[in-house]
Amino acid sequence: MDFSIALILVQDGIVNGAIYALLALSLVLVFTVTRVVFIPQGEFVAYGALTYAGLQAGQVPGSVGLLCVLGAAAFLASLWAERHQLGAGRVARLAAGTLLLPAAIAGLAWLVVPHHPGVVVSALLALLIVTPVAPYLYRVAFRPIAHASVLVLLIVAVGVHLALTGLGLVFFGPEGSRADGFTDAIFDFGTVSVAGQSLWVVGLAAALMAGLSLFFGRTLTGKALRATAVNRVGARLVGIGIERSGEIAFILAGAVGALSGVLIVSLTTIYYDTGFLIGLKGFTAAIVGGLASYPVAALAAIGVGVLESFASFWASAFKEVIVFTAIIPVLLWFSLRHHGVEDEE
Repeated sequence: MDFSIALILVQDGIVNGAIYALLALSLVLVFTVTRVVFIPQGEFVAYGALTYAGLQAGQVPGSVGLLCVLGAAAFLASLWAERHQLGAGRVARLAAGTLLLPAAIAGLAWLVVPHHPGVVVSALLALLIVTPVAPYLYRVAFRPIAHASVLVLLIVAVGVHLALTGLGLVFFGPEGSRADGFTDAIFDFGTVSVAGQSLWVVGLAAALMAGLSLFFGRTLTGKALRATAVNRVGARLVGIGIERSGEIAFILAGAVGALSGVLIVSLTTIYYDTGFLIGLKGFTAAIVGGLASYPVAALAAIGVGVLESFASFWASAFKEVIVFTAIIPVLLWFSLRHHGVEDEE
């Protein structure tokens, strides 16, 4: 291997690592706020990518139907959960957020698609369609058992992952999809050529991570999420809505997953089940960060991306094995350093 090949592999690793970093940060956020190991995070990558590709192809994606159905289910679940404290105003707000919003997004999709929207419009519409699916899933699947053990929440998350994978096959079919990126430009840096879309991926990932840092550090909502992550009981005692915090965490996770899919669908072919492996690599980075540290998880994600890139060059048939084997020493280290703790009520 000469130096130019190593640079190409490092470049590919950084691009992949940027996506894994976004997913790792989402997983850490959701886990610290809700104690849910959000296994379906990868499905939002696939849904975002395939929804964007469908819009680019002039088709109304099946995820629009999923959004409407889940919105109705979330409305009914919220009515049941709050049945003892419902008023007309609250019912109206619930209907606006779970029934009218999906209907408006679906109507927008039906209006825009025949006009073959450009890249930017398609990307924004894909985010509008896919992002609300996450908080609706939270209301339907996770909020009713918010006080269950981490193990029960994990089992439910696996069930949601399997359901979304099956629905992805129904909505998008078994064929893979690719779509136009934000740019077709190629930049030459010495002996290395860098695709403009790769720069978009790294740049948007860095901007999003910086934005999340400002959100958590400078806004009242972000500080409330941090407080919930540090101590759920204490946050509840000072008046922070735990359920609302969980819903916001899921909204952010859904948006990050959908954006990641939009960014990578021009670089690789995405299938309905591609998101699982992508999400699992983000989960690997999140584990290295102890499902608690954002900076460590982000750095670990870059390391996972670079390791995967070099592994694909040296032993492509075993690259997944090599990447996931790397987590074993980390798990052994954590098991030796930390004692088990009881679930927080």
